Amino acid sequence: MNMVQALNAAMDIMLGRDANVVVFGEDVGYFGGVFRCTEGLQRKYGPSRVFDTPIAEAGLLATAVGMGAYGLRPVVEIQFADYIYPATDQLISEAARLRYRSVGDFTAPITVRAPCGGGIFGGQTHSQSPEAIFTHVCGLTTVIPSNPYDAKGLLISAIEDDDPVIFLEPKRLYNGPFDGHHDRPVTPWTEHPAGEVPDGYYTVPLGKASVVRSGEAVTVLTYGTMVHVAMTAVAESGVDGEVIDLRTLIPIDIDTIVDSVRKTGRCVIVHEATRTSGFGAELSALVQENCFYSLEAPIVRVTGWDTPYPHSLEWDYFPGPKRVAEGLRRAMEG
Repeated sequence: MNMVQALNAAMDIMLGRDANVVVFGEDVGYFGGVFRCTEGLQRKYGPSRVFDTPIAEAGLLATAVGMGAYGLRPVVEIQFADYIYPATDQLISEAARLRYRSVGDFTAPITVRAPCGGGIFGGQTHSQSPEAIFTHVCGLTTVIPSNPYDAKGLLISAIEDDDPVIFLEPKRLYNGPFDGHHDRPVTPWTEHPAGEVPDGYYTVPLGKASVVRSGEAVTVLTYGTMVHVAMTAVAESGVDGEVIDLRTLIPIDIDTIVDSVRKTGRCVIVHEATRTSGFGAELSALVQENCFYSLEAPIVRVTGWDTPYPHSLEWDYFPGPKRVAEGLRRAMEG
């Protein structure tokens, strides 16, 4: 399976297993979603379980909060992560706080799916990576998968979770893996490459990172599309990097991070989003607080630019293997 097929399979399984699961959003029903992630689900489960909505993100999430409080498990698709901002009040003020405000009487078992990142020349309003905003909110879980196997297992775990999950899907990975360069195919590097995704039910735990490459020289912390870029950079640079796919940003798997950095003594952080106040800043602080006496060089961040998303310069904006390799070398020279 590619990632689109894996996500579709996860929703199919959960719709079949749990009558309380409903899937809705803009164009997810008859059309099957703009990226085809919900294709065929309305035909199989009917328009009361999988249905289209108006273009009203705040209304989508407000409806989901009410559904969750009354026992349903909504899976809401925001067509592009860039469109999620009108719904942030419902996510932050209502969904994330419902368990606490009600002293546990109500929960918000909501999964919010949204394609994120660039790679399709979508311009400023179809290419953003807003994950850092949601990691700041207590009560929200933030997930970004990097491969089809994890995508399916993480989405099933998210739907089964009793609290709200923001599930961001890198659109560059929807139709298959790549090697970090935008113009080259790749032999999949993952433990479960495309095609090796079980048909049935399984879960990947939320809050648990994956060490996708063991190494001794430097720890690379990353997630989503940048996992593939980091793997290519390590291979092309010759630096013996240990690459960690965080998978879930909040709750963060601090134990895996600390064990790795204490072993290597160096750390490079890679993400596609802009640098200032990006999630890499939080990772840097966590590493500094927990691994200070093990660090042999300053922590290095390789990120997108601090600028509005540059449509015509999209592939220069992304951290590519060359920029990540330069970051690896800076860490080794420090």
